[in-house]
Amino acid sequence: MESSIGIVTPQRMHFAEPLALQNGSTLAGYDLMVETYGELNADRSNAVLVCHALNASHHVAGIAADNPKDIGWWDNMVGPGKPLDTNRFFVIGVNNLGSCFGSTGPMSLNEATGTPYGARFPVVTVEDWVNAQARVADAFGIRKFAAVMGGSLGGMQALAWSIMYPDRVGHCLVIASTPKLSAQNIAFNEVARSAILSDPDFHGGDYYAHGVVPRRGLRVARMIGHITYLSDEDMATKFGRALRRAEALVDEVKDGSGNGNGNGKDDGYRFSFDVEFEVESYLRYQGDKFAEYFDANTYLLITRALDYFDPARTVGGDLAKALSHTSAKYLIVSFATDWRFAPARSREIVKALLDTRRTVSYAEIDAPHGHDAFLLTDARYHNLVRAYYERIAQEVGV
Repeated sequence: MESSIGIVTPQRMHFAEPLALQNGSTLAGYDLMVETYGELNADRSNAVLVCHALNASHHVAGIAADNPKDIGWWDNMVGPGKPLDTNRFFVIGVNNLGSCFGSTGPMSLNEATGTPYGARFPVVTVEDWVNAQARVADAFGIRKFAAVMGGSLGGMQALAWSIMYPDRVGHCLVIASTPKLSAQNIAFNEVARSAILSDPDFHGGDYYAHGVVPRRGLRVARMIGHITYLSDEDMATKFGRALRRAEALVDEVKDGSGNGNGNGKDDGYRFSFDVEFEVESYLRYQGDKFAEYFDANTYLLITRALDYFDPARTVGGDLAKALSHTSAKYLIVSFATDWRFAPARSREIVKALLDTRRTVSYAEIDAPHGHDAFLLTDARYHNLVRAYYERIAQEVGV
């Protein structure tokens, strides 16, 4: 029977050993925020790492101790009796480097300067995150994860884990993800970044010193992103062309002459640029909310990490070759209406795995919700994941 994990408290883990980054620089010392659920068994074989997407964090499930309204971003997936059952598995969530939820990032104090890193925080990659997460595993004494799992950008991390640490991953669950971004996806990210960079309050990334936040840029960036997370079908169902008020389309303006605008022509209607359609109201609400809690420099960093991810780049673009030395078993899941990371991109991963004779299961869920479907409760999707973890549980004896 499913139930809530209840109140959870994260821990801050400090790592003094410098971390060599993909860009050639080194991060001297850093903190990572970590949250865990369930109990690690005696032989440490039941550990599962859950990797987060762009605007999520270490808070995967349960209720935050300092905010009863803050429910974990994958609470419907992780918990007692849920598809990833914390009665059987020890689950770890790690907030990635460069994020704004407690791990070392642009908002953190740079000890060398005595000021926040701001735009001087080094560019990080998916591979950097995986190397940092491996140190978390080491700290817990976990030699091998029963599974590494993630959706979207989290799925990229799971895939990278299976490539970079083939002997430390039993199963790799890649959900609503891609082996690399398309040019169109990179373009969406660039438009979002441009919105932030062009905000007068950005101040070259040093807005902290000015006591401001580039809210306008963040709002637009989130609105752009949110459009790509939903399907056309889902938007039509939720909003259609509904107006917020019946008279919103046009307002008749009377000047006392009976004509519309006093110019002698009977065109007395004025179109408005206020929020008129329900979908506009929704996007602006999402944008405003996002600008209140997310850091602009973090947004720039994480979207660039998305752009750079391409595990086949160093082997001539041959994904099968990049995956040829992996040893994990894979579950790849896509959603039919996800046009951000379309099913065709998941099938690229499946084909590459089959070409290298790896064990892989694939499912394409015909859900109407677009990219966001991986976060939502769908019985077919959740039953699939539940069954897969049942198999893993039998393998590790939990």
